[in-house]
Amino acid sequence: MNEGFIKLFKNIHQFEESRHADVLASLKGWFKRILVNTCIDHYRKNASYINGQMLSEDAENIADKQETGIDVLSYKEIIEAIRQLSPAYRTVFNLFVIEGLTHEEIAQHLNISVGSSKSNLSKARENLRKILTKKTDHKAYVEPIR
Repeated sequence: MNEGFIKLFKNIHQFEESRHADVLASLKGWFKRILVNTCIDHYRKNASYINGQMLSEDAENIADKQETGIDVLSYKEIIEAIRQLSPAYRTVFNLFVIEGLTHEEIAQHLNISVGSSKSNLSKARENLRKILTKKTDHKAYVEPIR
């Protein structure tokens, strides 16, 4: 905040009152822009520090040792979970997530409304989440900790 005020007072001579109909509003906007840019500069300068420690490239390459339930699922298990979806949900899911089509393109291909495409995708994701949660809960109890 202090740096912003310092910049304002150092550069107030650059503000041209005659160019603006509402001088007070223009000055507020100009000062706001100075504060925002000062905050961005401060963030960029200190972004490599977290909790007072400088992050190194080695710190970025440390692997996460905690394994989540989804980490123990194999590619085949995920594909099998997708196959368990109803045909309508699976089709929209595959076209949106895997093929990268938009809802408008999916609606046109399947001769359904855009709303139906969005709804089917939402329901497919929720059903897939339930299926995968069951698998990961089961694996957490069945597989030994490595």
